[in-house]
Amino acid sequence: MKRGDLLRQIEQNGCVFIRPGGRHDGDQNPKAGACQPIPRPREIKEHLARHILKRLGDCPNPASEATSEPAPGAASSSPLG
Repeated sequence: MKRGDLLRQIEQNGCVFIRPGGRHDGDQNPKAGACQPIPRPREIKEHLARHILKRLGDCPNPASEATSEPAPGAASSSPLG
């Protein structure tokens, strides 16, 4: 995920920038009182982005996490087996 996209989503959910840093900036959710460091690289891994959003009291969009693969053990409808 792009850092700018993550910051935009964090700000839309009411979080505020609290401090700059060398490798990380700090953001806070005033409603929940949670603080979380945000890394400076332009690309942030999806797993880390979800963790940051969760720690700041925001639920990630479940539709973006949906996969097109069937669940393990699901019946296959293919004629081969």
